[in-house]
Amino acid sequence: MSRQKRSDLVFGIILLLIGAWFLATQFNLLPGLNEIMNIEYQWPLVVIGVGVLLFILGLLARSPGLSVPACIVGGIGGILYWQNATGQWDSWSYLWTLIPGFVGAGIILATLLGDEARRGYRNGLRLILISVILFVIFLMSFSGYGDIARYWPVLVILLGVWVIIQTIIRGRPAGGSS
Repeated sequence: MSRQKRSDLVFGIILLLIGAWFLATQFNLLPGLNEIMNIEYQWPLVVIGVGVLLFILGLLARSPGLSVPACIVGGIGGILYWQNATGQWDSWSYLWTLIPGFVGAGIILATLLGDEARRGYRNGLRLILISVILFVIFLMSFSGYGDIARYWPVLVILLGVWVIIQTIIRGRPAGGSS
């Protein structure tokens, strides 16, 4: 079976399962199922579930690149779940900075699953680091941590030092001596 047919078959099965799940909850076909999945309060789980389904689809279709959108969707679902549970919707002013980290995690996962990317680990870790730095900067700026927020330029300096060190290391010849 070709890759495209396998991918379409898996996608069709996933749609069938999702439809059956929602039909069962809509008409209360399985007692107790509505309590497990109370869509009024647990709706972010649907977003997380879509991320999980994207990941499974990528595994079944042998397309590790789907790990990137799966991590993005699942990560955003996790953020929405936390915000829904705590009611802190204004936290989006700094939580959006985690999205590049989700991309980085997806790149690392795709590389682990056999994607052909040569520098997947390095690029993924770089995105996660950038995401963490942005998260700390925006968290301190928008969440009211007061005096600590004044020291965010230290993070920018540390990022600059890291970039300089990476540039020097990459510039060395293969033998290790300059």
